[in-house]
Amino acid sequence: MEKKDLDWGNLDFGYRKTDYRFVSNYSDGKWDDGELTTDDKVVISECAGVLQYSQSCFEGMKAYTTEDGRIVTFRPDLNGARMEDSCRRLVMPVYPKEKFVEAVLKTIKANEAWVPPYGSGATLYIRPYMFGSTPVIGVKPADGYQFRILTTPVGPYFKGGMKGINIRVSEFDRAAPHGTGHIKAGLNYAMSLYPIVKAHEDGFNENMYLDSATRTYVEETGGANFIFVTKDGTIVTPKSNTILPSVTRRSLIYVAEHYLGLKTEERAVRFDEVKDFAEAGVCGTAAVVSPVASVTGLDGTKYEFPYGKEEMGPTIKKLYDTLTGIQMGRIDAPEGWIYEIK
Repeated sequence: MEKKDLDWGNLDFGYRKTDYRFVSNYSDGKWDDGELTTDDKVVISECAGVLQYSQSCFEGMKAYTTEDGRIVTFRPDLNGARMEDSCRRLVMPVYPKEKFVEAVLKTIKANEAWVPPYGSGATLYIRPYMFGSTPVIGVKPADGYQFRILTTPVGPYFKGGMKGINIRVSEFDRAAPHGTGHIKAGLNYAMSLYPIVKAHEDGFNENMYLDSATRTYVEETGGANFIFVTKDGTIVTPKSNTILPSVTRRSLIYVAEHYLGLKTEERAVRFDEVKDFAEAGVCGTAAVVSPVASVTGLDGTKYEFPYGKEEMGPTIKKLYDTLTGIQMGRIDAPEGWIYEIK
């Protein structure tokens, strides 16, 4: 199978139309079988639930070409389970995770020519999403829904490779207690757009959101979880019921414990602790792990980490190398983590 003629090593993290996408519709209380289509256009009512009341959720994952030439994807069952949770919270019909995984694998297979070659630094990004597609004028859930999967080849999420990013504490809140911070709802990301644009204008790569109740504890960025390393090598990840349960973060914790023999802690992390960590990073499907060089507080105080300015610190690099080694087939994966496209 011949790959597309792209400059794989210089791709940005942007959308490029690929050949096929998966589409399934929900009506009369059930999902249809779904199908692959070459049509990238979505046609819905002007009064569709997604347009009126933002009833939508999504997932993100990647497909890779391994060192031995196989095409694989990473733990799609966890993405399917998380989308089930998102659907329940948004009063949307659950698309069962078994069908979700089947549809993901089918869509990757149909777009094999778009999966970047091994060693290029690029990947095929996979975006499953669902939205209310039928008319709603009163404030209530829609009656009909559409589930779709698109794919697009992408380069690194943050430009600059392994150089650390600079983050500031946001004056805005990301999620409220008992809100929707723990699911991957589109509305969560809409509210983060203004703060991230402002951060970029002010010379920062990302925002650090604190808990909205006390503004004392670290939560996450607009699109990734935090991971910290203490001076004695312990991996610390913030814990809160308003933080999105990242598949990458959970995988890194497992790698730290079972592959690297490191101590880990999932706990509430006070912002005043941040200055004492030896290393910091942000992790997620898009970024995998990116080092953090500095965090600037609301009062303008800049906290720089001993590692991360020019390259990853030693512990975060071990985590990155091990996880990407598993994803790329260089290191044996735990059972059930890797799904091969056949």
